[in-house]
Amino acid sequence: MRSLEQRQQGRAAVGDDDVRVTALRIAVSRLRRQLAVLPVDFPDRTIAEDELADLAATAGRGVPEVPRLRRSLLLVAGAIGSVSALKPGLTEVRNAVELFGDPPRR
Repeated sequence: MRSLEQRQQGRAAVGDDDVRVTALRIAVSRLRRQLAVLPVDFPDRTIAEDELADLAATAGRGVPEVPRLRRSLLLVAGAIGSVSALKPGLTEVRNAVELFGDPPRR
């Protein structure tokens, strides 16, 4: 049964795993695989690979900070945004990041 805090924050947990973190790990893993098999080289490929590796590590440590997720998403989108073959994977990562909600307003 979900705790009151989880219901209030709108997150669903399965066992000890937060489903948002699981969705993020899956999306990042898929995009990393798609990028790895892409035969085309482009100027910011290394940036995308590094940032996706960092996102994977962050998701592996539990619930990440929303501002950090959004920064990573912007970097990945900027690096691979023009590669149409990666657009579905990038959309999946964006959707996973959006599960964490908006960052706190300053």
